[in-house]
Amino acid sequence: MLTPRHGAILKLLEGKGPLSVTTLADMLDVSTETMRRDVRALAGAGAVVRVHGAVGLAGQMGEAPFHRRMRENAGPKQAIARAMAVQIADGDSLMVDTGTTTSFLARELLGHRRLTVVTNSSDIARTLATVNGNRVFMAGGELRGDSGASLGASALEFIRAFAVQHAIISAGAVDASGVMDFDLQEAEFARAVLACGARRMVVTDASKFGRRGFIRVTGFEGLDEIFTDAPPPEDVAAALSLAGVRVHLASSDHNGQ
Repeated sequence: MLTPRHGAILKLLEGKGPLSVTTLADMLDVSTETMRRDVRALAGAGAVVRVHGAVGLAGQMGEAPFHRRMRENAGPKQAIARAMAVQIADGDSLMVDTGTTTSFLARELLGHRRLTVVTNSSDIARTLATVNGNRVFMAGGELRGDSGASLGASALEFIRAFAVQHAIISAGAVDASGVMDFDLQEAEFARAVLACGARRMVVTDASKFGRRGFIRVTGFEGLDEIFTDAPPPEDVAAALSLAGVRVHLASSDHNGQ
């Protein structure tokens, strides 16, 4: 029989993805042994699966890390994607790197027509190809198993042949020094994307502000606009203003500030 706490466990797993028994116990303020009993009951009913110390919904345990990241801060990412999509007109050309927020952007662009899209994301390419008269160019190279992204020298060489109206990148981290990432090849690709666009833009949810990545993508002087869901911290806001970067707040301001 499903108890209220069982329902709370399932809700947590739905929203956050697989979690350890200890984490679940802490979040619901019960003992680890009590949580183990709850998990055993849910597993016996087929509602959850336990693998490698983690507990997840039956459909979650085999999913790729990229799909798990799509659920993190999904609401703000969707709002940012909507704010960005209204800036793009039918017939425009854009180059987009791989990322969860840019994948949400692709879904928001499904109502647009005759777009020319250059990307290294197999998810974005699948979403926008063969619909509404779009032309989609997918960068070649080895696909990453976790994100479905094509990276490396051949991908960089491919995109440098294009000049687009909108160059759009995601961000792993943003502080007062600029935009950073945690992966060298992804940072190199993002940097190359910005060099191909007349209008250079970053989409990032506010959770990335204040983080510092290992690899520099660009200083704010290399950007024109940033789309986010909450005002940046004071030091980041001051650096953006000094560089003349326009900030669009998806939560309340789709026209920028």
